[in-house]
Formats: sequence, structure tokens, C-alpha cells
Amino acid sequence: MSKLIVINLEKGNLNDGFSPVTTQLWETNNSRPIKFTGSLPPAPEITELYKRFQLIYQALHQRLLRSGLEIELTGLNNVSEVDFSEVQEQLYEAINSWFNSDLFRPIDQELRGRLALDEEFQVIIEASDSLLRRLPWHLWNFIERYQLCEVAISTPKYERVKSLPKLKINQVRILAVLGNSEGIDVQEDRKILEQLPHASTVFLVEPSRQELDRWLWNEQGWDILFFAGHSYSQGDKGKIHINSTSSLTISEFKYALKYAIARGLKIAIFNSCNGLELAKKLTDLHISQIIVMREDIPDLVAQEFVKHFLGAFSGGQSFYLAVRYARSRLQGLEDDFPGASWLPVICQNPAEETLTWQELCGQTNTTPPPKLTVRNLQTALIVSVIITGFIVGVRSLGFMQQWELSAFDSMMRMRPDEGADERLLVITVTEADIQAQKQRQKSSLSDITLQELLQKLEPYKPRVIGLDIYRDFPVDSQYPDLATRLRTNNSFIGICQVSGSKQQEVGISPPPEIPTNRIGFSDVVFDSDLVIRRHLLSMTPDLESPCKSGYSFSFQLARQYLYLDKRRIQFHITNEGYLQLGKVVFKPIDVPTGAYQQFDAKGHQILLNYRSSQQIAKQVSVAQVLNGELNPNLVKDKIVLIGVDSQSAKDYFFTPYSAATTPYQEIPGVLLHAHMVSQILSAVLDHGPLLWVLPAWGEFLWIGGWCLLTGIVAVYSRSQLKLAIFISAELLTLYGWCFLLLLYGGWIPFLPSALGLVITGIGVKKYESLFTKNN
Repeated sequence: MSKLIVINLEKGNLNDGFSPVTTQLWETNNSRPIKFTGSLPPAPEITELYKRFQLIYQALHQRLLRSGLEIELTGLNNVSEVDFSEVQEQLYEAINSWFNSDLFRPIDQELRGRLALDEEFQVIIEASDSLLRRLPWHLWNFIERYQLCEVAISTPKYERVKSLPKLKINQVRILAVLGNSEGIDVQEDRKILEQLPHASTVFLVEPSRQELDRWLWNEQGWDILFFAGHSYSQGDKGKIHINSTSSLTISEFKYALKYAIARGLKIAIFNSCNGLELAKKLTDLHISQIIVMREDIPDLVAQEFVKHFLGAFSGGQSFYLAVRYARSRLQGLEDDFPGASWLPVICQNPAEETLTWQELCGQTNTTPPPKLTVRNLQTALIVSVIITGFIVGVRSLGFMQQWELSAFDSMMRMRPDEGADERLLVITVTEADIQAQKQRQKSSLSDITLQELLQKLEPYKPRVIGLDIYRDFPVDSQYPDLATRLRTNNSFIGICQVSGSKQQEVGISPPPEIPTNRIGFSDVVFDSDLVIRRHLLSMTPDLESPCKSGYSFSFQLARQYLYLDKRRIQFHITNEGYLQLGKVVFKPIDVPTGAYQQFDAKGHQILLNYRSSQQIAKQVSVAQVLNGELNPNLVKDKIVLIGVDSQSAKDYFFTPYSAATTPYQEIPGVLLHAHMVSQILSAVLDHGPLLWVLPAWGEFLWIGGWCLLTGIVAVYSRSQLKLAIFISAELLTLYGWCFLLLLYGGWIPFLPSALGLVITGIGVKKYESLFTKNN
């Protein structure tokens, strides 16, 4: 339960003041209240102001009825509108001046000192005087200051009703009386009630007295009594019009009401006019809570209130906060319905506790929250260790490899784009370039075209040129200058192929004019889905292969570029046999590595960290170079890669970015080599991260840690909904950490951890239920 404040205003009146004013503060889980006293001075002006407010409100309400529930501003008396706003303001100031008096300050200070602004509590004003019960107590700035409280009224005499047994059906049972509806639309109220979750509603449409009486005597009992229709007060009596010809006072069916209250009726809602006298009589029967309207209420306002109140209450809000929420929502209607937010009133029996919608459903969770016991920790530990072992075992067999690779690809695609590498220029041989060559040989780039291309590039002083085009034949004797350039230009790197495709198993020879130390193999390693995720830096060629280079095309380009750098970055092989450029050591991967539990680990492989999903480098075509459309700044001191970008060459590859397009988009081989070169240069020159993974024991601890955390959360989650929320939050956190680490080069196992924590959450609940059953 929330805290409760009860202020007794029984001894005194507005003309003479109140002395003493006793206030009790009931704190959570404390059966004894704190009590302090003060006084309130005379305030006869409040009486006069409220009477004036009431007269103007009734006049405005009558005009609403005559204008079809729409205020026509031109039709109202402007003085009346001004008077109404003024009297509201004056009443607000008078009530707060009264509570701010020195006599009441001891109570005010005690309350403010014991209550936090974010604390939920209830305030009940005990008074038997009819005018005090009618005052808009929510105007007190103490109520306005504390957003999680609401005020109710009560009579000084109350008691707890001893309830008879009630059938439990796990639903809120509502008896809805739709009375005389002349001039109003009670069907809107019905629609609202019909949409309530976990509710069983019986509608009595304009019932007879006997029918209403019979349903109130229902042995199954009710939780809520709801009335919509016409009601009015005459003297100290309130009446409801149950049909077009009959009206009843509370006294005329009080025995049926007393029985219903004894059977569990907790809440009565009279969504009708001027219900305070109804509430007064109903309070004598000691029902828990009543909601009525202090004055006449327009039909639309009544519908809006019940819609917002029942929506919030059934959605999990406490009774008091649901009323405050619905009351506050009515303020938005006050252009058309002045004073609407002043109408709802709670009448409370302080001896009874307020119940939530879930408690009315019979879903009360009286089980205390679990304690940190050895058995709870053992449960979480046992299940998490079993699940971790299972996940790691299944993973080691390679069953999860393709799923993990797909998850890795999705994260790669989410990384921010690094932009083009300014150290590279790619010259593409397009289909138009191929067709434009008059003397084509076996290569897509003829001798004459290659010679012209190199002649164009040479004045611009590129640092390294790489030809990603196979030339396993000598230069024609007509072009001795080209042959000389290929033999003598130490910055020109050619390619060969160590092991060919199924159609060309013996590989492809390098250009005869280029020495082996300036040749790099073009071989790449494929995953089972044909995506390139690994970078083959070196390998030992087969004896039968025509390609004898031990280093990849990309590594040769990067090594030569770094050697010609002003820092003269050298290449070494460490004592462990690792490749080293400058201070960066390229440690090879082996089985298993992260998600890779099974793969061909030939040669010296590292994980390929793609630079960009858009454009790895600036690109120009051969035609543009030959036509003089090339900016020299794109060439000077750069690595220039020349390769084919033509469907006829069939030199295309899938990357982690391919799945983002439909159909999957491949990139030409020359751009794949550009990514590989860029990775090496970024690691050596920019201190860019190489992709790394945790050791096997580290991944075991990572997966096990998330499983154990989920196991502990599952032990402390009493409902499946809470467990689902916690697991969802864990999954988002896990994904966030894995993605953040990937930005710094870490390929951390997301999918096994995610699968492990979900299974652990389910497993702990199954384990607990089995343990409970066996014991």
C-alpha cells in the first residue's frame, strides 16, 4: 500500500475555524500512524465563493443544455464568463491562503518533511459538513506540488466490512446500470466498459427496481458497480433514474447494496450529475471507494472521464493516480465545458485499502520477493553452466558458424562509413574500354593500351602501380618499351594465381617480364557462402604451380608502398614466423578462431576488416586516363590499382555488404584487393584496428557470464512478462557491447551468447518448477 494522510476537520466550521485539526500519517508497512495537530482559522469567504461558483456553473450548464452541448461564445453573457474565471481564481487563492495560515503551518511542515516529491500517497479529508465535502480540495497547492497523490473525502465514521467468500474467476466483475438515457448517450459508456481487459461485465439497460435488486443479490459477487444516466440531489437525498419512469434513492436498495458489499463490492462509480448526496448515503454502508461528480456534468465530459480513468486503472495505475490522471485530462475540455476538471470526487472509506485492477482480478501476488539464498544461486549456476557447455559444444562442431557469420555481416554493415582511402586510386577497365581496343590479346588490356596507360601515369609519379590483370604471355615484340618498363620498374607489381578454379586447377603464370619479387598471388579464401571475410597474406605455393610468389598481391603493394615511404618502413618475419610491417605484427588465425570453427587454414590468414561500404577509393576508367581527364593529385605518391570491372571478365566477389542489396551485389576483384591493401596501410600508418577475437577460454567466460547473469535474473523474476522484459534488455545490452567492441576491432560472440541467455532464462524457470514439483 502507499502512504496515507488523514486530515480531520470535524471540530469546527468555516465561520469559526477548526481547532484542533488532527492529521495522521500512515506509512507503508507500519500499523501505527504518526499523529500531529494544528488549527485552521475562520474562512467564511470560502463559503460565499463556492456558492457563487456553484450558481455561475449551473447557469453555464443550463446554457450548454439549451445549445446542444456546445458553447456558442457569442451567445453567452460575457460578464458571466469573466465572473466564472474570476470566481475560480478567487476560490483557488482563498483555499491556499487558508492552508498557508500560521495555525496550519506545523501540519504542513511535518507533511512536507516526511514526504518525497516522487512518493505516491493518498490524502483524505474527514468532514461531515456538506459544504466542506463539496469543496474542490485538489486546488490546495500541496496536492498540486506532489504529482503522485490525489485527494478524497470521507465521513468521520467508518469501519471495515467483513467480506463473505466470493467466487474467484480471475476477472473484474462489473455490474453496469445504464439508466434513463434521455438526452444523453450511455452507449459510449458501454463501449468503454466492453473494451476493458480481464473484465466480465453485466449490463442492465433501464432495469426495473426488481431486476436491479436481483442482480445485486447475485451470490457470485461484484467488484465494481457502475451507473450511467440521470441523477440529481434534492435536499440531502440523491436519486438515480434507473429507467424512464423510476428513480431510486440509496436507501431504497441499501439491503441489496450491503449484501453486494459483503460479497466483495469495492468500488462504486456514478458517472452522472450531482452525486455527492448519493455518495454520502453510500458511505454509510462502508463501501471502499466511490467516484461521483460534485455538480451537473455534460455528457461528453462524463464519457471522457470514464474513458481515461478506466483506461489508466485497468492499465496498471493505482486507483487514486488513475482518478488524478482522468481529472487532469478534463482540463483540455474547459474551453467548451468550463469547470470540467473540478467535477470528479473520490469518497473513501479510510478503513479499507485501495486495490489495483490486477488485485481485483484475483492476481494478487502475496509471495515475497525471493531472497539471495544458496539454493537460488545454485539454480542459476547449475543451469547456466549446463547451457554454456551445451552452446560451446554445439558451436565447436560448426553448427552455428554460418549463423554467426551472418550476424557478423549485419554488424559490419551497421558500422559508420570511413570513406575512401586517399592513398589509393583504382583505374577500372570497363566493358567500353575492352571494346575500344583494336588489338586485343588474351588479356582484357592489350599491350598498346597498357603501354599508353603507363606512359600517361608515369609523369604523375605514382608510388606503386599494381596490375590486377593476368598476363601469362610475353609482351609483343612490337612494344619493346613496355617490356622494358615491366622489367625495370621496381614499383610495378603484377599478379599470378597459385591454384586455379575447377576449370583451371594448375593456376596462372605471372607476366614473364616481371621478376618474382614483384609478383603477388591473387588467390583469396572463400567461406561456404562464397563471401570473402578472410585475408590471405602469404602461403607456400605448390611445386607444380606456375605461380611461385609466396605473398599476396595486396601485401606486395602495401609492402612496397611502405618501403618507399619517407619513414622506410621495413618488412620482417618474427621468430614465431609472423609477418611484420613496422611495429605491426599480423598474427595468423587458426582453427578455431571466433565464429570460425571449421575452415581451410592454409597459409598466413588474418580476418579482413573492410574499410567502407560505399567507395574504397577514387575510381577512373581507362578511357578517362587516356583522354587526359585525370587529376594528377589523384596519382602522385599513391598506389594505383588497375583492374577489370566488366561482366564479361567474371571477376566479382561477395562481401559482408552484399546481403544489404537485392539481388546480392558483388564487387570487382580490383576493389577487393583495394580493401585488403587499405587494411594493411591503415593498421601500419593509422593504427587502425585489425580484427581480433577472444581466446577460447575468454569466449567461454563471455558466453557463460551472460548465461549466469540471465540465470540470476530469472530466479528473481516472478512473472514471465518481467523475465521477457529483462531478457529483451539483456539482448539489447549484449548487442550494444558487441557492436561497440567491433568498432575497435573485436569480433565478440553475439549469437551464441544471445542464444545462451534466452535458453538459460527458460531453463531456470523449468528447473524451478521441476524442483518445486519434486519437493
